[in-house]
Amino acid sequence: MLLTITTTLRPATDLGYLLVKHPDRVHEFTVSTGRAYVCYPEATPERCTAALVLDIDPAALRTRGRERPDDFTLGRFVNDRPYAASSLLSAAIAQVFRSALRGTSKERPDLVATPVPLELRLPALRCRGGADLAEELFGPLGWEVTAIPINDSRYVDLTLKGTVRIADALNQIYVLLPVLDDAKHYWVAPDEVDKLLRAGTGWLAGHPKRGLIARRYLAHRRSLASVALARLAEEEADDSVETAATETDEDAELPETARKEPLALQRRRAVTAALAAAGAERVLDLGCGGGALLGDLVGDRRYTEIVGVDVSTLALAMAERRLRLDRLPERQRSRIKLLQGALTYRDDRLKGYDAAVLMEVIEHLDEPRLPALADAVFGHARPATVIVTTPNVEYNVRYEGLTGMRHHDHRFEWSRAAFAAWCAGVAADHGYSVDVTGVGDADPEVGAPTQLAVFTS
Repeated sequence: MLLTITTTLRPATDLGYLLVKHPDRVHEFTVSTGRAYVCYPEATPERCTAALVLDIDPAALRTRGRERPDDFTLGRFVNDRPYAASSLLSAAIAQVFRSALRGTSKERPDLVATPVPLELRLPALRCRGGADLAEELFGPLGWEVTAIPINDSRYVDLTLKGTVRIADALNQIYVLLPVLDDAKHYWVAPDEVDKLLRAGTGWLAGHPKRGLIARRYLAHRRSLASVALARLAEEEADDSVETAATETDEDAELPETARKEPLALQRRRAVTAALAAAGAERVLDLGCGGGALLGDLVGDRRYTEIVGVDVSTLALAMAERRLRLDRLPERQRSRIKLLQGALTYRDDRLKGYDAAVLMEVIEHLDEPRLPALADAVFGHARPATVIVTTPNVEYNVRYEGLTGMRHHDHRFEWSRAAFAAWCAGVAADHGYSVDVTGVGDADPEVGAPTQLAVFTS
């Protein structure tokens, strides 16, 4: 079973930093069904290829139970599992490329955050739905897809080409291999929903085939697929999903009724009110995601320049669709700019703006990266006003059924005291004053569900 990853980025051997696997060595791993190897059959400054080879032990497969009833099952002595890419390869990717999947690299953090030219090949992939389904699944993600049927079988030789972050590429392969195969080699438990949403961050919520993806990935367990699709619907409506809240589609204007307003809508209204109070005209939405806040700003003529920034090119594509940029008149379109960039690095393009918004962004970063974000935003870009929102972890006890944090990608959620201390430190370090308030219905014991800070230079 084979997956190859090739880049022509110069120097191409930097692929070793992206995958956290040195090109000069063969890396060997023990997996539950055999052995996995990572080697580099080609490693030059112009072109570099990493190969993940999975050597399956057929005897170990027989202990894994049976798959979905079809011609090839784990229980049969002869089957295709050692040869055709499937969930077995996904499991190996999760173990072997753990750091790359998370998008982390101690040596080159700038590189893993950057889209790079990639070519991925799976020479033998079982595809229930044929080459057309492979195109329907990978095409919307920006890949150039070549899926060649192998004789008259259900197998294809799949090649993907595109300029993509390595973490996005690996997470997409990790999810879509078992989807194309339509089988898994292990029992699908409820925690698979979190695995799916974590790996699908930034691309699955807006995928036109997300229903099929959820059903197949979760082995057609309707209850789990329903949970996953409900959470994805919330994520598409607002990139900062409040897991326990009952939020609705935010693309439409919500009527003023006695119904309680979704927290995401209250949050955006609080942010736009703070921007108006600051008199801002040129605004940055840092970590703009799918563009919910951008949509509100575009409709207000006081904002003469609106810039959305996100590390994910897929999120920016969703924002472009949400804003319908291709349909706007040129005068309106000229007010809006979408930029790809990592907020933990200084960026001269972000200097000189009246205000910047970090709405439900900081909790998606590992806490050790927050000083770098503060330096890039407050120290280097230095907008006159910075607005930051983040969840209040104390309020989580008021969400019935919520366990853990509110979103599968949150790295932390702060109490009111912890957030106030961080704000005070950032303000003192960078010459701002700060005012911290809450958003949403405040509880007398645990406060408001969202914390909001307005920094003024």
